[in-house]
Amino acid sequence: MEIKQCRFVTSAASSKNCIDYGMPEIAIAGKSNVGKSTFINYLVNNKSMAKTSSTPGKTRLLNYFEINKGELMLVDLPGYGYAKVSDSVKNSWDDLIGGYLLNSKRLINVLLLVDIRHEPTALDKQMVAYMHHYGIPFCVIATKCDKVSRMVCNKQKGIIASALCIGTDNVMTVSSNAKMGKEQVLEKIEHLINTYN
Repeated sequence: MEIKQCRFVTSAASSKNCIDYGMPEIAIAGKSNVGKSTFINYLVNNKSMAKTSSTPGKTRLLNYFEINKGELMLVDLPGYGYAKVSDSVKNSWDDLIGGYLLNSKRLINVLLLVDIRHEPTALDKQMVAYMHHYGIPFCVIATKCDKVSRMVCNKQKGIIASALCIGTDNVMTVSSNAKMGKEQVLEKIEHLINTYN
């Protein structure tokens, strides 16, 4: 798949405001500061499409990005697990993420981002358990793989797969800095769209 066009469509502060745009949706999930916005920008070849920030917890809404004039909608979910926000904000994020995942009629897959350098957190494991429970298909993408050697990268893939109880083949590695891994992700997305259609 080649992404030729991407445009920001809307933000939703509540899962009740989710609009059915009539095209397949792929959600981007992960804990705060894992690099979701950077990943989206890398995927769509536009460094300023999704707002990036060095401050975790920047994304507080569902952000919709239309790809190739209706071929796909990427939905950026708020990061989970950021400690420096109030419980009420955390709960509203949880409601937003859960509400979207359970209520979207077009969701075909969730790309769950984890940091290659760290073992998945309890919240990452909880997210995977949640998706298993509700039968939501997902893939795991390990970001920032330029920060470690190839040997460490392969070792960490195994650790991540084991921690999340998935196969090593289900973990894709990417780096926006080193421009690595995008083709594999786009191939996966193309396969998902073709299967949906």
